[in-house]
Amino acid sequence: MVALVVGLGSGLGVAPAPVAAQAPPAASPVQDSLPLRPGDLIRLRIWREPDMSGDFTVNEDGVAVLPEIGPLRVTTGPADEVKASIVRELSTYLNHPSIDVAILRRVQVAGAVQKPGLYHIDPTMTIGDAIALAGGISESGRTDKVEILRGGQKLWSVSGRSYIGQTAVQSGDQLYVPERSWISRNPGVILAFLSTITVLIYTVRR
Repeated sequence: MVALVVGLGSGLGVAPAPVAAQAPPAASPVQDSLPLRPGDLIRLRIWREPDMSGDFTVNEDGVAVLPEIGPLRVTTGPADEVKASIVRELSTYLNHPSIDVAILRRVQVAGAVQKPGLYHIDPTMTIGDAIALAGGISESGRTDKVEILRGGQKLWSVSGRSYIGQTAVQSGDQLYVPERSWISRNPGVILAFLSTITVLIYTVRR
């Protein structure tokens, strides 16, 4: 099992040097070819049809209930094929329709972020985008490490600020931002302690 650690810059604001390792998958519309998974959203935007537009969740059985179409199993093929199928089906009910179908992937952002929880992102969004949706990293969070769990396992090991804008997120991914160590979160306490020790040593030696 290979650990995936995405470098964002060290806790002291210094970005670590890139590690010679397999590069992470880049955020790209290619992600749109992956199958949908339960918890994903299908977003419909149909011109002049507000009652048919909206967000429709893929349930645990891999089915989404869509306007006019009804229950549709959407997890058996690539997402782009599902989108094309939905457009074809809806076009039979509408005259000269303008139909936009978007797939939003479900990810979980946890750890030291402002608003941990489940979020839906489009296939082109990166780790940084997902963390931004969660309000960004909290004051106690590490800025040099984000763990990516996929299927219960950690993947790849990379570092360097540039990777944050390149690493793609897939449906079902879990992003975890760990907290900084107690020492790094309390430098003032450490400095005060060291100053006290220095004064005591100086006093004793006198």
